[in-house]
Amino acid sequence: LGCDYLDAPVSGGEVGAKAASLTIMVGGEEGPFARAKPLFDKMGKNFTLVGPNGVGQTTKVANQIVVALTIEAVASKAGADPAKVRQALMGGLAASRILEVHGERMIKRSFAPGFRIELHSKDLNLALEGARALGVALPNTSTAQQLFNACAANGEAKEDHSALVR
Repeated sequence: LGCDYLDAPVSGGEVGAKAASLTIMVGGEEGPFARAKPLFDKMGKNFTLVGPNGVGQTTKVANQIVVALTIEAVASKAGADPAKVRQALMGGLAASRILEVHGERMIKRSFAPGFRIELHSKDLNLALEGARALGVALPNTSTAQQLFNACAANGEAKEDHSALVR
């Protein structure tokens, strides 16, 4: 119909939305992206044109895979002091915003929703559907998805995704 459009999923949760500090992953053409920049400026601090229409969603799904696998990786019962493990990891290559924010939630057992398990589960379903369509295996993503399913089955669908540690 001659209309331009962008796909522009966000990361940053409710906190980022309220603070207008979202990360926005945009798929589309340069012209429409340039025209939308004033709107993105009002919603976020980091917005990137990552490629043609559709790849904004692909980038968001990749973000969700990284977040899920990081939360899963540090959710253990090996006997180490979780606060000390987080401190050690934050000093190395594993340091990340995920470990900073969600690691603290996991240590403090504070799971008020920032990004709910049910939403992360939905995004991992999208990742797995996309991977199947491309003939790509994502076994670790499948495992993380099963863990989120277990959380939901145990009544934690509305909890923050860091509650995966339970």
